[in-house]
Amino acid sequence: MEVEIISKEIVKPSSSTPKHLTTYNLCLLDQLAPPVYIPIILFYSASSENFCKKSHHQLKTSFSETLTHFYPFAGRLKDSFSVDCNDEGAPFVEAHVAGEMSMILEEPDIHQLEKLLPCNPHDVSPEISSQVIAAAQVNYFDCGGMAVSVCIWHAIGDSSAVASFLTSWAAIARGASDDIEGVISDCTSLFPPQDMLNFSLRNFLKEDLLNKIMTKRFLFDSSKLAALREEVGNGPCLERPTRVEAVAALIWSAVMAATREENENGTETETAEINAATMAVGLRKRMIPQLPKLSIGSIFQVAIANCSKDDEKLLDYNGLAGKLHESIGKMNNDYVRKIHAGGAYFQFLRKKGEELGKNPNLMKVFGFSSWCRFPFYEADFGWGKPTWVGTALTLYKVAIFIDTKDGQGIDAWVSLPKEDMVKFEQNPGICAYSSFKPST
Repeated sequence: MEVEIISKEIVKPSSSTPKHLTTYNLCLLDQLAPPVYIPIILFYSASSENFCKKSHHQLKTSFSETLTHFYPFAGRLKDSFSVDCNDEGAPFVEAHVAGEMSMILEEPDIHQLEKLLPCNPHDVSPEISSQVIAAAQVNYFDCGGMAVSVCIWHAIGDSSAVASFLTSWAAIARGASDDIEGVISDCTSLFPPQDMLNFSLRNFLKEDLLNKIMTKRFLFDSSKLAALREEVGNGPCLERPTRVEAVAALIWSAVMAATREENENGTETETAEINAATMAVGLRKRMIPQLPKLSIGSIFQVAIANCSKDDEKLLDYNGLAGKLHESIGKMNNDYVRKIHAGGAYFQFLRKKGEELGKNPNLMKVFGFSSWCRFPFYEADFGWGKPTWVGTALTLYKVAIFIDTKDGQGIDAWVSLPKEDMVKFEQNPGICAYSSFKPST
């Protein structure tokens, strides 16, 4: 698939940021976000509208107006504590894709999707002050279809913030931008920033480590997911698992089986046997008072579910889902404030980071990040809602969940060491409930 860049320019906010707002302070949760971009790609089928003419007039102009509301996205990092909201702008790229959009939608491949992004998700600038915070790319296919992609630096925005940016951009493009409020919220009093000297998550994002990782998409459509939820809910630990809990329990079980099989067979491997799972839990609705719905930042807390050696072979899907449900349920206002009191959570992470920094391969945790229920499919720029929404992010031993278009299924993007992926995709549960092609 050939992608030819038609134009590339830096788009500045339509209005200058007031002087009293030129510094945006990062809270601890922002500081702890992985040093990557969050990439989202929205695919739009061909319509009677002329995408090229409309996009130049509407998309670029509305992108500039949206940056005025999300003004830190047009700035640059000042240091590990703040963003200089200097209105330097964000890259806006237009590209032509030789081929039909169907060649991607029929069997999405992360390497093809990466070509549709305005930057590499792992593109970390050696100079912090030159790190672009947001970028967008509009891709035109030969069939008349279009893919709009954005990359937002994770420290400034989690998946919820990316969804807020995209839906706000779309609303401005179609002239319906009356409710873009509460975008900027200072969380430094809730989560005071810390000195990040000698602390970094980059050990888990090194090129040599990521080269050993394979990322694949597993589709859990609505009918199979409904059946999976029934099976997972058949037990004493959890009666009604959510979609996310059911799929996470299945994937966690399959990952543990894959890593356990290698260890039992004495297979030479650099990876450790998985015995714990983490789930990124959004905090905007869980804090008291609640944080604004559209607020930027990486406002999430990681919940941890442990599976001991004694439990490992005894726990079925229901038991694993129960552990996940319990760990997620703890993330209320009181608990979050308690674990962060006096910087205790950061000190815990610093200690663990030092241990794993010596050998990231021995991490025994598999992570989940659910982007479900975020309104990506509501992003209508004036020519209808997306046909499909995808991502192109590889993280070490992590699965990312995105809704299917009907809101009932889940696209799971699973990243594992290559030797583990071979075992994982042959797992009976994975084969029974997931597929590799969309149900369109």
